[in-house]
Amino acid sequence: MFKRLLNIDPNSQQSYFLFGPRGTGKTSWLRYHFKDSLYFDLLKEDTYTYLLGDATRLDASIPEGYNKWIIIDEIQKIPALLDEVHRLIEGRKLRFILTGSSARKLKRSGVNLLAGRALIKHMHPVTAIEQANHFDIAKSLHTGHLPTALLTSQPSEYLKSYVATYLKEEVLHESLTRNIALFARFLETASFSQGETLNYTEIAREIGSSRHTVENFFTILEDLLISARLPVFTKRAKRDVVMAPKFYFFDVGVYKTIRPIGVLDSPEEIDGAALETICLQEFRACNDYYNLGYQFYYWRTRAQQEVDFILYGEHGLIAIEVKRKKKISRKDLKGLLTFKEDYPMVSCYLLYGGDEKQTLDGVTLLPISLALKDANLLLKSPADYAHN
Repeated sequence: MFKRLLNIDPNSQQSYFLFGPRGTGKTSWLRYHFKDSLYFDLLKEDTYTYLLGDATRLDASIPEGYNKWIIIDEIQKIPALLDEVHRLIEGRKLRFILTGSSARKLKRSGVNLLAGRALIKHMHPVTAIEQANHFDIAKSLHTGHLPTALLTSQPSEYLKSYVATYLKEEVLHESLTRNIALFARFLETASFSQGETLNYTEIAREIGSSRHTVENFFTILEDLLISARLPVFTKRAKRDVVMAPKFYFFDVGVYKTIRPIGVLDSPEEIDGAALETICLQEFRACNDYYNLGYQFYYWRTRAQQEVDFILYGEHGLIAIEVKRKKKISRKDLKGLLTFKEDYPMVSCYLLYGGDEKQTLDGVTLLPISLALKDANLLLKSPADYAHN
């Protein structure tokens, strides 16, 4: 097992939600760190049916005087259980860890996530930091960072199965859309927008549907925690910026599995998006694990000046550009330097395919592998990344 950065204090009296896409290792991590817990797996048909019939059966299943952790896996399967969990936290002073790979049913049910009585944690694909000396960026760009994809001898087959599982179990089983074939076409079409600003109308035209349906499909992806849309950074904007969000699947291996490749596709186009993806997924993970509180944006003006990622929060303002090339010229800094003109307090970084850390015109140039293995070189974290 990888030594994960996720931290839940086993002695805490607080309850927790642990959200993360399927396959990121939530269940394995909890079973390892909370071995003596009472465990309810809602993916098991008998457990699901038993608790679905009457949520108060949860109370009857917990021994009197029990004072250890109670884990409910995939809580979104039965949102009504949250009311019972809330009652048990208040009445019996019990401690829960509730995992979820989808927020859609929880949001639709209008539940309030226990009214703040549970802290929210996130599990991400395995980071470069967690892989330590086993991290290999060439392998990562091919397989992504899902634990099984990293460990299996057949990562491509696993990832194909993973994507099919999401279509079958999450989208179809949860009745998120009645037209699974249309959603499958949408997934492929969306993959061409990886790292790009979204044009909902164009995608709707491509799949033969409406703009409203396409926007709903993107929301489904986000609710399943397998994608993110980055808004444009507009705070105190001095220039005319575009307003459409940028899109990313949560893991580079998942992206490359969904993305069709034909003879007209250039490796540069696909690899460029893949590099951006792996950088974003690493920074989002560190942001959550170390409780840094950054919000993620991108920046692009109508004049096509662009910065791939903007991180904004109480610890600072960070601008990050990602380039595949090994040699960087001043021309490659244009977007960063333009952004710095408007926001002089920003810390600017360019991640590139070279081997040396250097500074050019006030921009710190970092080899991509180095930046991913030591995110502290970029993220302004408090107290040496002290947990909590």
